[in-house]
Amino acid sequence: MDERTPATARPDDRDTVCSRCGTISDGMPLTWTCSVENGERHYFCDTCARTHLRAIEGRLDSAWW
Repeated sequence: MDERTPATARPDDRDTVCSRCGTISDGMPLTWTCSVENGERHYFCDTCARTHLRAIEGRLDSAWW
């Protein structure tokens, strides 16, 4: 009960944010996936990328899945 609640994480300029679930990572992790859709880069964490692997390989826009 005496533990402090951690402050809400806010993305920094060098942080990478998952476009699907909002997970924040310091820098660019090697296990994340990058997708370019309509000229805009989208980054997906390894969990989201594994969950939607077939849609990513089929080159479906992330809005569809």
